[in-house]
Amino acid sequence: MITYKDAGVDIEKGDALVEKIKSKVSGTYGNRVLSGVGGFACLYKITEERILAAGTDGVGTKLMLAKSLNIHNTVGIDLVAMCVNDVLCTGARPLFFMDYLATGKLELETSEKILDGIVEGCKQSEMALIGGETAEMPGMYKNGEYDLAGFSVGEVMREDLIDGSTVKDGDTLIGLASSGFHSNGFSLLRKIVKEEETSLLTDLLTPTKIYWNSIKALFSTPEVKISGLAHITGGGLDNIARINDKFNYNIDKMPSRNDIPEFMNEVFERSKLSNEELYKTFNMGIGMVLVTSTPELVSKKLESLGEKFWRIGQVGIGEGKVIVKCR
Repeated sequence: MITYKDAGVDIEKGDALVEKIKSKVSGTYGNRVLSGVGGFACLYKITEERILAAGTDGVGTKLMLAKSLNIHNTVGIDLVAMCVNDVLCTGARPLFFMDYLATGKLELETSEKILDGIVEGCKQSEMALIGGETAEMPGMYKNGEYDLAGFSVGEVMREDLIDGSTVKDGDTLIGLASSGFHSNGFSLLRKIVKEEETSLLTDLLTPTKIYWNSIKALFSTPEVKISGLAHITGGGLDNIARINDKFNYNIDKMPSRNDIPEFMNEVFERSKLSNEELYKTFNMGIGMVLVTSTPELVSKKLESLGEKFWRIGQVGIGEGKVIVKCR
């Protein structure tokens, strides 16, 4: 058995760095910064009513699979998804996106395929791809290697802002299905799956799902009440606690092994990881979690959209813990 930490990724150390960053950067904030480092996205006041939400992310070591398989047209979707799904957690409507591509030697065919994915992700998010940067850095990256970063900006009116402040005891947790592992846990996945297993590796490249269409439909339904949203990325379901740390999030139902992609099950069986380690590392078939006081209305709307989802638990009074009772 090899854990995520054994594979070189220390989630606890990453969380500790975020805490240090918070203390250092707060001195740069003015009175327009409503929410900075630590949330799913940052909030910046334009007027008393108009707020910008911004998020940045990358694709991580999933890019190494893209290189080994010579499949580069999906990681751009991952890039957009990792950024825009965070921005959606504030209630914002996506506006525009910018990308950064760093490489050892520019390869036009590969770069074009990457861009095709970014464009597709922006179309799914209804965002404008308004610019970006390409950096050729021989010596920093080997030929054929590249890295990606993205930056997404959205807009939300203050009355529509979702900041977790209206979460209450008894609210329902609804989980939206993931398309696969999304873009997290790949340092471990690459150690579990062998290089010659091209079919399984190709499945692992399934791009991160973008939730804008479903979330937009919920936002535009006045009767639906959403008090919190959590994008499930690194750290797994523990991300839910970032909505409001004055509550606990009690999960008593998760997708069954029959409800998630078969390639995920194959990896879980091979990993020999404990349930605790699996839930800490992977999304376990859920890519986004909603907190709502109107679960019937949310369920009805998601069903009409063909969105796969589960009622996974409830909010309770607590201290910012995610308690999974069904592992």
